[in-house]
Amino acid sequence: MQTIVFLDSASIIADIRRPDFAHQWKEYPATSAEQTVARLKDATIAITNKVQLSREMLVQLPKLKMVAVAATGTNNVDLECCKERGIVVSNIRNYSVHTVPEHVFMMMLALRRNLIAFRADVQNGEWQRAEQFCLFTHPVQDLYGSTLGIMGNGAIGKSVAQIAAAFGMKALLAEHKGASGVRPGYTAFDKVLSESDVITLHLPLNDQTRHLISTAEFARMKTDAILINTARGGLVDEAALLEALRTKRIGGAGFDVLVKEPPRDGNPLLDLNLPNFILTPHNAWSGRAAMQTLADQLIDNIEAFVAGTPQNRVA
Repeated sequence: MQTIVFLDSASIIADIRRPDFAHQWKEYPATSAEQTVARLKDATIAITNKVQLSREMLVQLPKLKMVAVAATGTNNVDLECCKERGIVVSNIRNYSVHTVPEHVFMMMLALRRNLIAFRADVQNGEWQRAEQFCLFTHPVQDLYGSTLGIMGNGAIGKSVAQIAAAFGMKALLAEHKGASGVRPGYTAFDKVLSESDVITLHLPLNDQTRHLISTAEFARMKTDAILINTARGGLVDEAALLEALRTKRIGGAGFDVLVKEPPRDGNPLLDLNLPNFILTPHNAWSGRAAMQTLADQLIDNIEAFVAGTPQNRVA
């Protein structure tokens, strides 16, 4: 009989059906690093959204045969250790192809049209004191005719490109940073940086993408360009972002992610009270329909593994 342990069930709001095979099911709303090994001691299948499963933990879990990641990103699991120990790791794919792009365009529109700054003006009585019917206190930039740089050509990146076309934007798909050549349909990384009015990130976090955007990249961007990150915090050097915003090196940024989440020890970006910076609490993915799709696929992955036909494998 399989023993399934869900380490952070409170991270998903959905109707999670039970697998269609004999099993024991245990779930915890949240699990700390100190609790992880003890809770997985008898588990054959572990479910984790963001709980870390390090090599040090995995080697203490001889019964573990599968890790079902309740997310697309797998940087919280030591994949190499899982491969060495014959532990199958499956993730969730293509569940947030509508909800994340909607969040991207929410931020994009708010920043390009200076929504926050104008709202503050109204609250401060600027409109009420105006000599004419409207305020011109901040520039308003349309999406139509602007250039969108997309870094990441997965399902979400493709969906963003489709929405961009509907807005009348020109989309540039960025080639890998430092690539020796440019593939058909792609644009050189540095050219995307220099020509884009908005850049949006849709990449996994790994050794190749960590600090993909830092001081040198900000220096190549337009001074009114906007950077959107709904992927992973580590893709952007947060100190460099802070400096770029404070010195007005770029026009603004919309972030749904931080390097450390939740930011219990604080983060300078939390205190950045600027009208051209939007920070949301890693909820771009959390549309209710998307979370239900995730939950259904999570159990599909587990059932496929038990049936001997693992799907969505990353290890």
